[in-house]
Amino acid sequence: MPASDFHPDERPPCGTPHRCAWARSHPLLARYHDTEWGVPERDGRALWEKLMLDGFQAGLSWLTILSKRDAFREVFHGFDPVRVAAMDDTDVARLLQDARIIRSRSKIEATIGNAKAYLAMQAAGEDFSTFVWTMVGGTPIVGHDPRPTQTPLSVQISKALKVRGFKYVGPVIVYAWMQATGLVEDHEDACFRKTSRPDGMSA
Repeated sequence: MPASDFHPDERPPCGTPHRCAWARSHPLLARYHDTEWGVPERDGRALWEKLMLDGFQAGLSWLTILSKRDAFREVFHGFDPVRVAAMDDTDVARLLQDARIIRSRSKIEATIGNAKAYLAMQAAGEDFSTFVWTMVGGTPIVGHDPRPTQTPLSVQISKALKVRGFKYVGPVIVYAWMQATGLVEDHEDACFRKTSRPDGMSA
């Protein structure tokens, strides 16, 4: 039986990599954890896309969003900020009828508005990736057990994003995004993907 079929509190069978607890309940989560989650993302557009998806997750499970990610990418034009910013009320109405995504008017409209905020930063000479990585000091912050749901830094980044016109970027959403994009290296200390141990030694 694969590790993804085990309860998060159970030990995986011998020879199976130890994953973070949240990634053990479904094969899709395990694959995402093993290949994407926590990998430092330096591309501004990709960072923005992941922030938008974390906004859609609010009140829902990440598995729900992950299972719909391809559909999200399709309806939002590959999360191209220029094309998303050009979407209008007709597009919103169309997306509200699309059962493949999360049909939340506020989240859909926020994504369009956030594309405009992203482009406004760009027009002002503020690169999104540089802005984000500067906030964490240029390198991933290494976290250790137990994991918080937000931090003073995620509160600070949330406030900075809101000043720039972003919505659905509360400190809990921002911290989840920081974990996903490797701004914070937050694999559990026993996870096989952990790159640094509590004693400071590399994994």
